[in-house]
This record gives sequence, structure tokens and C-alpha cells, in this order.
Amino acid sequence: MTAPAPTHVPVMFDEVMEALRLSPGMVAVDGTLGLAGHAREIARRIAPGGKLIAFDWDDRMMAIARERLAEVEGCDVQYVHEDYRAIPEVLQKQAEPGADAIFIDMGLNNAQIEDAEYGISFLREGPLDMRMDKRRETTAADWLNHATAQEIEDVLFNEGGERWARRIAATIVERRKTKPLATTTDLVDCVMAAIPAAKRDPRIHPATRTFQGVRIFINDELEDLGECVTAIAQSLRPGGTMVVLAYHSGEDGAVKHAFHALARTDEFSEPHRKPARPSEAEVARNPKARSVRLRTLVRQPKSKKKAPEGAA
Repeated sequence: MTAPAPTHVPVMFDEVMEALRLSPGMVAVDGTLGLAGHAREIARRIAPGGKLIAFDWDDRMMAIARERLAEVEGCDVQYVHEDYRAIPEVLQKQAEPGADAIFIDMGLNNAQIEDAEYGISFLREGPLDMRMDKRRETTAADWLNHATAQEIEDVLFNEGGERWARRIAATIVERRKTKPLATTTDLVDCVMAAIPAAKRDPRIHPATRTFQGVRIFINDELEDLGECVTAIAQSLRPGGTMVVLAYHSGEDGAVKHAFHALARTDEFSEPHRKPARPSEAEVARNPKARSVRLRTLVRQPKSKKKAPEGAA
């Protein structure tokens, strides 16, 4: 029996397309290709004559996306099996450097969450892996079975915002003495043993923040993120637009500060200083969208410079 094709609902789809201001012949970048939910429409809008440069560190998702993008005619697609941090380097090597539109969705792909083999879901038992890029050597299990209690506590608190980080870390270290952590269930059991039932947040699963913190650490998701966003924005051509979807406060904070700093120069502007949020209708259809924030940055056309503040 053939397994059903993986699915993912693109977040803030209409708002993203409007913000990117796409037109035929453009060079566009999708820094987080996933299952091509946004990328297919980007490719359609820059055809004919456009070029889409698609990045993803997950080769399994990219293979599926290739099939879906093959349906779009009139657009040249270049695939790059790398994290979006490689965007500046790749764009610099193009015959005509830079891009007219850059899109990055920092959220998890629903297909990755539902596939137990990724080990990122506390609702499905699978290997305690969490690597988005299988070329990385260290899995979540490797790290949790060797890190000190202090190192684990710091990651859970700083990356996951887990206030029970110390007790969870101590439980992990104690339990691995007799049985190393190997599955997602092993980690969930540690969390459940560490957090008293009466103290658990009823709004979310008790393991949510722990899994988030470990996943972010294993994949270096926040490492030098502000500098990375700045470098990517500087790859825009004059008049180009960059749109980012961020879900975690650490991600959005880095994007916000990078965009605000660039917008204080003559080269860039923010159409909206505050982020756009999903509609109530979208959150009702897709609850995973509830925490997303959309931010937009525009590189000024060469012929246009921002007037000094206070100028008539």
C-alpha cells in the first residue's frame, strides 16, 4: 500500500505573496523550501523568464518539492541542499548577483513533525534524533546522553523557555545512568517525571518547551541569527523585498532587531514596523499558525533615498 503524500499548509500564504511583490522575470529565493507550499506560487508569479533559487537542509523534503515544482512552466529552478544561511554565498556566485525577492519561513514543516523518524515530536515515538540535516553528526540522543546537567539546563531554559529546566536536566542525567535515552518517549518520560502534575501548564503538552529547546540547539537554529539575517538582506538587489515568517520569540527578536537596524540606514526601509499576524480564520483552520509573525524589509531603489527624519 502506497503511503499518502506528506502535506503541509503554507502559513500566511496570501500575505506573503502580497508582501513579496513578485513579477515575471524576477530572481527569487525560497530559503526554506520544505514541500514547496509557498515556492510553487512564487515560481508561477515570476514566470515566464524568472529564476527560483530554493534552499533546504532536508534532502527528503527537497526530493518531494522537486516533483511539485516540476509542474510550473517558464521558471528556472536551482536547488541548494543547504540551510538558508548559505544564501549570501550562493547569490554572490550567480552570473548576476543578488535577488529581487527573498522568503524565509522559520517554522517546522508539518510533514517533519508527523514523521516519527525525525524525532522532533513528543506525540510520536521515534528515534531521539531531531536533526533537520542528516549530514550533522550529533543527534539529540547523543548530546543528552553526554552533556552535563548544567549544559542541559541552560539549553532547556535559554532555547526552550522551560522554567522546570533544572529538574528536567537532573532527571535526564539520573535516568541515563541505567538506561541511555534512545527514543522520543524516553525524553517525554523524563519531563513527565520532573514536572509535578499540579504545576503543568494546561495549555500545552508538558514536553513542548523541552523538545523545542533541544531541537533548536541540535540544529543551531539561533546561532548568529541576527548577523545571518542582515547578510541575507544585503543580498537583495535595489528595490528588492525580503519576507520572514518567525514563530519563536528568539527567532522573531533576531529578525526584528536586524530589520530595524537596517531600516535606520539609507539603504533599507520597513513597510510596517510592527509584524503582521495571521487572521483569526487562518488560526482556526491551522492552529500551528497562531504564533507566527511576518516581517518585511525593502531595499531602496538606487534612484530613491529616504528623506531625513523631520524633512518636509
